[in-house]
Amino acid sequence: MGSRVKHSFFVLIFVSLVACALLALAEDPKTQPPKSKKTAYDYSLVDLDGKEIPLSSFKGKLLLIVNLASQSIYRDQIDALNELQKTYADQGLIVIGVPSADFGGEELKDSEALRKYYRETAHASFQVFASASLRGVNEIPLYRFLTDAKQSLPGGDIHWNFTKFLVDRQGSPLARYEVDEDPADVGFHVTVENALAGKLKKKGQSAKDDKAGGEDDSDDDE
Repeated sequence: MGSRVKHSFFVLIFVSLVACALLALAEDPKTQPPKSKKTAYDYSLVDLDGKEIPLSSFKGKLLLIVNLASQSIYRDQIDALNELQKTYADQGLIVIGVPSADFGGEELKDSEALRKYYRETAHASFQVFASASLRGVNEIPLYRFLTDAKQSLPGGDIHWNFTKFLVDRQGSPLARYEVDEDPADVGFHVTVENALAGKLKKKGQSAKDDKAGGEDDSDDDE
């Protein structure tokens, strides 16, 4: 009986040690699989009719996400965005417009007036979504992601209307352009063409990243 008790005791000790070792291994961050990095595909927007649209429905496309303002002195950029959509749709470009009154109150607040403006006055050929808050405590998750330097791009909070974000075909943000960078300019068209071809490199991307399959051009076209 004494030997059996002794044997059981050692077995119990062994099992306890193994369990402790496994627990410590499980809690070690070095042994954990890396967390998957968020992309634009993890977010959604509400369209002009109130329907939630996941951005994952645009997988494989180049996204140009722009905050719109129909009463802004820069509203001519809406026509330029129309032209970009028409010119590059066949190559995989999706222009996404997000109206917002956060910047100078230069967007219509009535939802019916908003729909009428973009559909009947501006004749938007690109995707226009419902008005949203793009800064502060009510900032929508997509823009919280786009303006977070740790997750996306440098630049911080949106400064004004018609800030433009290019997002690659894998849902990763590539570049940010402010209001004074006109999408009607030839240089902007060249940037879009380079991004469509996978030649626009995200700022801060290293040569090592390029060899691993990242974009292989420089930021000179921005």
